[in-house]
Amino acid sequence: MSPEEWTYLVVLLISIPIGFLFKKAGPGLKRWGAAAVGLGLTLFTCGPHTLHSLITILGTWALIQAQPCSCHALALAWTFSYLLFFRALSLLGLPTPTPFTNAVQLLLTLKLVSLASEVQDLHLAQRKEMATGFSKGPTLGLLPDVPSLMETVSYSYCYVGIMTGPFFRYRTYLDWLEQPFPGAVPSLRPLLRRAWPAPLFGLLFLLSSHLFPLEAVREDAFYARPLPARLFYMIPVFFAFRMRFYVAWIAAECGCIAAGFGAYPVAAKARAGGGPTLQCPPPSSPEKAASLEYDYETIRNIDCYGTDFCVRVRDGMRYWNMTVQWWLAQYIYKSAPARSYVLRSAWTMLLSAYWHGLHPGYYLSFLTIPLCLAAEGRLESALRGRLSPGGQKAWDWVHWFLKMRAYDYMCMGFVLLSMADTLRYWASIYFCIHFLALAALGLGLALGGGSPGRRKAASQPTNLAPEKLREE
Repeated sequence: MSPEEWTYLVVLLISIPIGFLFKKAGPGLKRWGAAAVGLGLTLFTCGPHTLHSLITILGTWALIQAQPCSCHALALAWTFSYLLFFRALSLLGLPTPTPFTNAVQLLLTLKLVSLASEVQDLHLAQRKEMATGFSKGPTLGLLPDVPSLMETVSYSYCYVGIMTGPFFRYRTYLDWLEQPFPGAVPSLRPLLRRAWPAPLFGLLFLLSSHLFPLEAVREDAFYARPLPARLFYMIPVFFAFRMRFYVAWIAAECGCIAAGFGAYPVAAKARAGGGPTLQCPPPSSPEKAASLEYDYETIRNIDCYGTDFCVRVRDGMRYWNMTVQWWLAQYIYKSAPARSYVLRSAWTMLLSAYWHGLHPGYYLSFLTIPLCLAAEGRLESALRGRLSPGGQKAWDWVHWFLKMRAYDYMCMGFVLLSMADTLRYWASIYFCIHFLALAALGLGLALGGGSPGRRKAASQPTNLAPEKLREE
């Protein structure tokens, strides 16, 4: 593990006991205490580069105040433009930010764009109410008022997920501050239930990254190996990649669970990133609060079972970095300048690659996803429904195997980063996934397969492993 990885791990682990300290605190101590811890961590790891996050916050707040009815698009343009400046600092002869500064900036971008959208929704709801003269009462997910500058700062620097996620909306943050009877919200048992696989995943990461180091792919000697060895190597590289993020995101979720952050009654049917989808009246007494069943789906960032055992490329994206996937779907996919599912996905993947960074490997990997989506969608709609139940089961196993190989293949661009290294590796295995996806797309079109976004529910494959293998 690199020094940066050790620092991330320490930050994640100390957030767990800190969470237990804040869980039963009042709204004021939660707000300013959590912000003080987050700002302290930012100053410690980023130093003077903390100024970048402060500039981004002030710029977004100014846009919200100036144009509340259109601040979402303005905040998106502002924060994404600042990301370009932020990443071009070395080219401008300015000090290069630390990796921790980049992590803070990434999560802050998501939070501020979401905040601007929430304020815009509030402003439009108020205008509609004034025009009709009719008040509908509290609306699910709507803010009570526009946050002040200091409230925006406290949300931005809240220590929860400040470097690794999960992403959360301002409404989720506000619900945590105003949580009724927080002592009745379970933390320890859900935390232990969520944390138990993390040590195993950590050991598997250390073992696989030691036996199959990524640096080997950058050496000339690697390309003297036989083709089967080169093909195989991307499998343990992606395995180590998954194990690393499983540990990080499980630890991040545990930090939230310790603080009771993102806890909602099960009846609210909360979604990762978005929060409750059904209105649930708050409990009126500690006894009623204790009688409720809670979950932490709002801050759930990874479904390890779903990632490993889902059948399709499309579903694999939904189970990975789930709160960020919600953000992309809500704020990028829905406003994409196209109606086709594949073109909307391509637009979303392009902006996702930009959000991650400027390395060409990101773009090569992310922009391969729409091709895989189109290929699996067309071929599945053309053939799977015509098969017997046994044939569909066999189809799903083959589909799952190819899905995993596609992600292995795309992961190489994500970790190699440079165009030369990525293309060199892909060329050494003859761009097999690209050609396979093109062949599948062509066959699906020839057989009259429909658009990926219009497949019938009856033809949808399921996860391959039995439900009892889930972590929870």
